[in-house]
Amino acid sequence: MAEPLALWPVAPSCETDWLTELCGDGTTGFEPPRRPDAAWVLHAMYEHRGRIAGISHHEARQAAVGSGAIEPDRLGDIGLEAGTATGGGLGRAEHPGSRYRRLRWAELSARCGDPVVPEGAYPSLRCFPSAQLDHSWPVGIRPPTEGSLDRPTWDRLVDLLVSYSTDGPDTRCLAYYNPLMLRDIDFDLLRVRAGRLRDAYALYDNPEADFSPSNLWPADRSWVVFTDYDLWATKVVGPEHLVEALLRDPVIEAVRLPWTS
Repeated sequence: MAEPLALWPVAPSCETDWLTELCGDGTTGFEPPRRPDAAWVLHAMYEHRGRIAGISHHEARQAAVGSGAIEPDRLGDIGLEAGTATGGGLGRAEHPGSRYRRLRWAELSARCGDPVVPEGAYPSLRCFPSAQLDHSWPVGIRPPTEGSLDRPTWDRLVDLLVSYSTDGPDTRCLAYYNPLMLRDIDFDLLRVRAGRLRDAYALYDNPEADFSPSNLWPADRSWVVFTDYDLWATKVVGPEHLVEALLRDPVIEAVRLPWTS
């Protein structure tokens, strides 16, 4: 496979001007309104098939640090273990392996009684407080990661976008990475890349960032994908038939959140 950066060369930063006019600031990604419809693709979470219970990620980490099994986090001479280890991550995520199964947000909602996403809120680390143990997730659950789709969901989303784009896999697209996502953070840099939709799978392995793109859109602007640096879900705006396909898809878990559009 060709390198992601060879398939997606740098494009002029002015390609984002229309998103700035539509959405405002894009420091954590450009969030577009419904155009004319929208749905949120929920980042995957996983549960250990043994249903490990009774201990949190924070308790497990503290026990490992206390026993010397792992080193405490440090920044120079400063210890960084004062906060709570929630179990969550930031950036790209893979399926954790055969010992884990996909845990649907709807299933967890039915189990603990919390809504999939509280009304008026965004999909984020504030979801499912009843499933957590003192603000840390049970060690048997791998919560979604912030700021990036997981690889299986990204790949399936690209499949659907190919099916619902005018030129299919040959659709010319642009991808934007917000400054926080770049390994060399530069708030004066709007990093845009251009390529073909058939090569969007390769964007997941962009060596400049540990995230799926903040935004992806075709040259005709018929749809826009948006992943905020701080969220557990990715917004897709576009025609109703695309959004309905997302909501029906057996792999993707998606919901409409009207208060976010």
